[in-house]
Amino acid sequence: MKTPKHRPPEQEIIYDWNVVQPRPRPPHAFELFDETLRDGLQSPSVTDPPLEDKLEILELMHALGIRSADIGLPGAGQRAFDDVVAMCRYIQKRKLKVSPGAAARTVLADIKPVAEAQQRSGQKLVLYTFIGSSPIRQFAEDWDVGFIVRTSVEAIDFAVKEGLEVAYVTEDTVRSSPSTLDPIFRAAVEHGAARLVLCDTVGHATPDGARALVGWAKGLLAGIGAKGVKLEWHGHNDRGLAVPNAVAALEAGAERLHGCGLGVGERVGNTSMDQLLLNLKLMGWFDHDLSKLVPYVQKVSQACRIPIPVNYPLSGSDAFRTATGVHAAAIIKAQKRGDEWLADRVYSGVPAGEFGKHQQIEIGHMSGMSNVKYWLEKRGIPCEEALCQDILKRAKTCHWTLKDEEILEVVAAHGLLARGAVLKGKRLSG
Repeated sequence: MKTPKHRPPEQEIIYDWNVVQPRPRPPHAFELFDETLRDGLQSPSVTDPPLEDKLEILELMHALGIRSADIGLPGAGQRAFDDVVAMCRYIQKRKLKVSPGAAARTVLADIKPVAEAQQRSGQKLVLYTFIGSSPIRQFAEDWDVGFIVRTSVEAIDFAVKEGLEVAYVTEDTVRSSPSTLDPIFRAAVEHGAARLVLCDTVGHATPDGARALVGWAKGLLAGIGAKGVKLEWHGHNDRGLAVPNAVAALEAGAERLHGCGLGVGERVGNTSMDQLLLNLKLMGWFDHDLSKLVPYVQKVSQACRIPIPVNYPLSGSDAFRTATGVHAAAIIKAQKRGDEWLADRVYSGVPAGEFGKHQQIEIGHMSGMSNVKYWLEKRGIPCEEALCQDILKRAKTCHWTLKDEEILEVVAAHGLLARGAVLKGKRLSG
């Protein structure tokens, strides 16, 4: 799309405080780890999708540049095991650029099925083996640091012997002290853990806390000469800070960020993978094409039977929808100039067109005449003065945004559209 000659450069009409004191793009390479098909399914409200849906979600991960994913906990039962094997084989067959991982407690009964799934499928699996680390968890479980170390070492030794790459996951890392984590992490690394996963299991962290924890862990690894060990960040959204926490962890040196489509997961959910991708893209930190981002969210919603909230960023039905007169008038003026770039940004911080969506203007009790005329023009209906006045009058007497059918009833009353011609009940959009 060509820039209209009369429009000033972007930096002259959008002053961006985000770049006044920006944090630089992290110099290190990083990956995204999708937990939708494992940790996300721990939400008590989701449905564990059938295998066919899981395979479609894997395809969308590949399309979005998500290069690793947790595909299940094979030790949970026969169906879980079979699905992991099937997904591994599918990844091989389709040559998807998604490295699969599988979860297990630091219990041999959980780890053995992961090793068997790797052997049976012929696909390398990263073992994500987890145990609680925080003092509060130790108190509740009647554990101590010695028990955690012994249990972890036994699990890691077995996994390494079975040829599994080990990502060692400490639950509730964010609420664990350095004196607790130091011996645990040292033991894990000494026995072959290739990755340490720092977890904000209960959504306790703030961005400052995420940066502090990642920075401390980096220092520990450097101090013991474990330069090849990778750090990962896994967060939850209990305080509504999961996405900024993930960004902060990345800034501090995390090399893999975890998230789930639609933010599904226990309690209020995990870090939203789609919102994280959206922000990394707009920040200029993630270069991959995200045209499949909305279909990915829609597929997770359909497969897990979790509705997308109407006000959900980017993918929600209201994300680019307005019936407010002032907002609509500004968008309409931009469109009449033939400037879709301007129309997409004058009342939106996220450019809809860059993600396969568009601005929607509707008619409600806060609308003006511009909404009405725009709605009619978009549908090829003559903007007769009497009709426009009647539609606006109808809107002002309602406490909601008018549905297409309600507007078309007024149109039909003016003889401009047969009352039954409501496009067979299909909702119109503009």
